[in-house]
Amino acid sequence: MDYSIGEFSEVTGLGIHTLRYYEHENLIIPMRNSSNRRRYSDKDISWIAFIKRLKATGMPIKEIKKYAVLRAGGDATLTERMEMLIQHRQSLREQIRQLQEHAAKLDEKIAFYQQEIERSLIDAAD
Repeated sequence: MDYSIGEFSEVTGLGIHTLRYYEHENLIIPMRNSSNRRRYSDKDISWIAFIKRLKATGMPIKEIKKYAVLRAGGDATLTERMEMLIQHRQSLREQIRQLQEHAAKLDEKIAFYQQEIERSLIDAAD
């Protein structure tokens, strides 16, 4: 199936301006029909979903653009793309570790406040 830019915008949840920006940045290259109108495919939907996933995991647009160039290079770039994703996964895991550490420290502080509040209520009751 193919989609107009408006239909594609609805399916992907991205605005038309964002899609045009992605096209300008060569992140996505839609087909054109005989009237030179953009036409998107189901493969484009999958690709946009992956771009959104990379963005959601904190990959900078610069790196996503590099990945897109490699992707356009076909199977000859599979190893490079995999290495990029391995590096990104490692970075993501480090961020998760840091966030877990921050959450643990917040838990400690919340527990401290709960104890202090309980203590002040007991002291007030005496």
